[in-house]
Order: sequence, then structure tokens, then C-alpha cells
Amino acid sequence: MARSGTAKRLEVRLARIADVSGIIDLVERAYDRISGYSPGQVRGQINHYPEGQFVALYDGRVVGYCASMRVDEDIALVPHDWEEITANGFGSRHDPTGAWLYGYEMCVDPRVRGVRIGQRLYDARKTLAERLELKGIIIGGRMPGYHRNRRKVDGPDGYLEAVATGKLRDPVVGFQLRNGFEIRGVLKGYLPEDKRSAGNAALMVWRNPYVPDDSDKVYSLPRDVESVRLATVQLQARAVKDFEDFLGNIEYFVDVAADYRCDFVVFPELYTLPLLSYEKRDLTPMEAIDALTAHTPRLVRELNRMALEYNINIVGGSHPTRTDDGDIQNVAYVCLRDGSTHAREKIHPTPNERYWWNIKGGEEVDVIQTDCGPVGVLICYDSEFPELARHLVDEGARILFTPFCTDSRQGYLRVRYCCQARAIENQCFVVMSGNVGNLPNVDNMDIQYAQSCILTPCDFPFARDGIAAEATENVETLTISDVNLADLTWARTEGTVRNLTDRRFDLYRLDFEQRTPGAGGTGGVVQGTPPRGPHSPGGG
Repeated sequence: MARSGTAKRLEVRLARIADVSGIIDLVERAYDRISGYSPGQVRGQINHYPEGQFVALYDGRVVGYCASMRVDEDIALVPHDWEEITANGFGSRHDPTGAWLYGYEMCVDPRVRGVRIGQRLYDARKTLAERLELKGIIIGGRMPGYHRNRRKVDGPDGYLEAVATGKLRDPVVGFQLRNGFEIRGVLKGYLPEDKRSAGNAALMVWRNPYVPDDSDKVYSLPRDVESVRLATVQLQARAVKDFEDFLGNIEYFVDVAADYRCDFVVFPELYTLPLLSYEKRDLTPMEAIDALTAHTPRLVRELNRMALEYNINIVGGSHPTRTDDGDIQNVAYVCLRDGSTHAREKIHPTPNERYWWNIKGGEEVDVIQTDCGPVGVLICYDSEFPELARHLVDEGARILFTPFCTDSRQGYLRVRYCCQARAIENQCFVVMSGNVGNLPNVDNMDIQYAQSCILTPCDFPFARDGIAAEATENVETLTISDVNLADLTWARTEGTVRNLTDRRFDLYRLDFEQRTPGAGGTGGVVQGTPPRGPHSPGGG
């Protein structure tokens, strides 16, 4: 019997998070002597504007990628560089009300020829601009032929004029001209590492033929609803008989949060310390940590089971974990209701954690993709370093979870005030979850202070005081609130202040080193002198 057809060999579609590694490999193949993207940058591009990123697949392999965002001409048609316009490659300057589509990446596998991949990707971009009735497309196009011809022309402007009149040929600029783009000028210093273009780019514009040049259309943002229900557990530290007894306490709150149809339930930092309460002898701090790390495999299995059975995403506070290289780190295990588990390390151990437990800092800060969008985790002290939150938001996070463990009101307020600042400056939601009570027989858990809460930006769509919900101080409870992620989009675009959009990318930027895990972190230096103050594990 004859088959009716065969599978598609070439496909152009919207990029997905699952394509990230393929996109990175493609960029490395396509560009000569130009640094590529980090996984976080590509995730950010897709998360900030899913409609604007396209991939071409050939026999299932990524062979083409183009990245786009919406902008207004007041930032796109004036002098700028690539890092400034793209927010350092994350695409976080996307403006949902922008009148133009800005293309900031286009690459094609040099080994795949003859199937017009670049043309297909540009057609996808044009279709998007036409469907949204945008004014057109703006790009900063490479001009790689300039380095060979720079002595023949009067600078980059002269080179572009020669290409436009047919006196010289440039493979990239010529392709854009054939695609209906017009040259508007030179962007000097656009991409310094592009040596073939001497760092320059051609500012080029394609005008949507279906929108008049003098159109004054206003592109408004609809007030959508993307509701997410959040639950934060303010957990009472209590002695337990065994692991099953401890697990019963945790599963109780998971069950209640699931009954309320919550999307996330969040537990505090070091919420597993009650597992030390049934040890038969007094343990030194290092012995205590070793005893806790032994529970890691079972703990993760049980959290994963509960996430699946109760259909809820569980942010598992934090738990000391011995890594493959023998170091101990403070790790949050995030178990999603799709069955996946994600580990996120505390980057900055407190002085007490470093001294008494020799806990070392992690080296990776990345979002977690969930069915409610990308989220980030900042464990206690990490919330006091604004660079981490900004990096997560650049990758697309709209909710940040902060499990914490503080012994005093002062320590708690350090974390609380910083979390409120992170919510305001990043226009995102921040969820805090802390321990209360004490464990008399467990070192470093003598007293605990917490008032768990769900924090918002301070603007009109949100709660008056920037607090969606908060628990009563030092009482075990579950605090629940609905938040609307679409309100964040509105605030970032049309809010009273627009912290993300209004950053001065021409003056400063945030760079994260791409490091090999375990390659010489500085967070685990054991101090020779004990830290001053009480022996509290987090301390804020």
C-alpha cells in the first residue's frame, strides 16, 4: 500500500524553550569570532516576546533563528548600540505597545544552502508585522564586506552608499535591500566585536505597505487576566519522631493548598532542620549538616510525588545538600506538577552558614519554566543582592520566591524590605516564606521570627501597600492570594513608573560570568573567627 505522504523536512515556527540549546549551537556555527549567547539570554528573548522569535528546522535540527521585539521609533531610529537596544541580549526592552518590530538577531546555518532559510524567516517577521498592523521592521544589519573595502570608500557611510548604488557588494546589506529594506544611516559602535563590520551596522527600515507612512495609530495594551494563585507556608518548627512524621507536616500544607486550587505552594528556608530533632546524640554543626544531607534523595522523591499527586507546583524551601564534588550547598528543590524537579542553589551563604556549616555558594542563577511562566528563586540573603533579581527578570521571571530563615525582627526586616524593593524595581511579584517557633535541641534554631507575605509592585493595579497578602507574625499558617501576571505587563508598559524600560542602558549594564559549575566559587571560605551575633542559619 502506497503512503499518502512524508514528514516535513523544513519547518519555520515560533521558537520554544526546548529549542534553546539548538539555537546556541546554531549561533556558534553561524558566527565567526563573535561571542554567542548564554542559555539565559535566549530564554529571556523567548519569554519576553514569544510571538517574535522564529526558528527554522531542517530534518529536526535548528538551522535558522531570528529574534525580534516591539519598540517605538524614539529608541530605534536614533543612535544606539546592540546591547543598549536589546538590554544586553535578553530582549527585555520589548514594549507590547511599540509601533515597530525590531529585529536584533538573524542567523542561518552556513552548511545548509539552497533552501532560502533567511528569506523564510524574514517572511515570518513581515507576516507578524502585517498581522499586528505595525509600521514596519527596523534592524541594525551587519556589513561584513566593509573590512575588505574600507580603503576604497569614505568610511562606513560611503560604503553603504556604494552598496546601495551597486558599486560594491555586501552579502548581508544586499540581502536586506532585496527584501525591501531601505538604508537610514550607520549605527557606529553597534557591535564592537563584529570586526568585519568594524563594529558598525546599517540602520535599515522595511515599511509595512498596509500602514500609511503618516499613520498615528495608537497601539494599546489590553487589560488581560493571567491569574495565578500563590500560597506561602509559615511553618512551625517542631520536634518530629522520624522522617514520616516530618513528611506528614509538609504534606498537610500541600494538601490544603491543593484544596484551594493553588498553583504554587512555598516552604521556608531550611525547613528540614526538624529532621535533626530525633537524633539520638548531640551533633556538632558539621555532623548535623551531614545528617541532613543524607535525607536529600528521599526528600526530593517525596516532593516530586506530592507535586504530581496534588497537581501543584512545590517550591521546597531549601535543604542542605552535599554536591558531587563534596561541597555542601543550601539548595531549593522546586518540584513541578509536570513531574520535573529543578534545583536552585543559594548564591550567598551568610557568615554563620559559612563558618558553622561550611556551606558554599552556588554559581548559577536561572529561571525555571513552569506552566505559569518563568519563575525565579532567591533564598533569603540572596534577596539582598539586587543583581540576582534583575538577572532573573531579564530572563523573563515575573514571580520570585524567597524562602527565608531569620531569628530576629531585624534580620526579618532586612529580607522583607529588600524583597519589597525587588518587587518595585523589577515590577514583579515576590513571595516570602519563613519559619517560626524553635527547636531547643537543634543548634541554630533557638528562635525564629517571620511574617510571610506576597508582595507586589506599588502602582494602581496592585494592593494599596504593595502587599497582596501577609501572615500574622510568628503564627503557623497558610497565606493565599491571587495575582494577575497581566498587571505586571501593564505596569511595565503603561505604569506610573517603568523601572525596566527606563533603565539607562547607555550608562550601565549587568553582566553575568558564564562559569563551569564547581570552578572555584568564593562562597565557601571558612572564616577563622566566628561571626559576631547569635548562631542563626539564615539571619537575612
